Amino acid sequence: MPAELHVIAFSGGKDSTALALRLAEIEPRDYLLVCTPTGDELPEWHAHMRGVSDMTGRPLQIVSAGQSLNGMVQREKMIPSFHARWCTRKLKIEPYRAWLRQQTESHERVVSYVGLRADEEGRAGGAYDDIPNVEMRFPMREWGWGAGDVWSFLEQRNIRIPERTDCARCWGQQLGEWWRLWREHPVVYADAE
Repeated sequence: MPAELHVIAFSGGKDSTALALRLAEIEPRDYLLVCTPTGDELPEWHAHMRGVSDMTGRPLQIVSAGQSLNGMVQREKMIPSFHARWCTRKLKIEPYRAWLRQQTESHERVVSYVGLRADEEGRAGGAYDDIPNVEMRFPMREWGWGAGDVWSFLEQRNIRIPERTDCARCWGQQLGEWWRLWREHPVVYADAE
């Protein structure tokens, strides 16, 4: 049984992108970039994910809920909303938790790196250390990095983050984001409508 597995929770957003790139520079090891797509991401997100995988030389591990957002909407007989935000839990959190638990069956220890910044004291995302043999690390908090540090790091490396790194049809979008979806991805917008 391999001793350790090191995984970076990778959404493709600015924080997880900076985390993956920085860890590859200062703590090189055989990381897996683990993402939990909902099946509703835009093409630029997919290109970004492949690009970061190529830049770091680390493989991209897709962890799926077994159903896309559209399939889950059909199953739940409702779209997610502020009062029923089941989408993140069912499509991202629960599949990642199950995947981590599965990895502990074949590794003595799994270390999960999460891109929470030092200026996000109130956020407790990525709390999976209740799973035996899973250790959580928050390197950006260890480094004292805030949002400015993340943007500066990405700018120095000419890394551009896609406009949307979550669902194209997210219920929580602002009007301007819906307008951009309508303008740039009319077929996706029409389906959302």
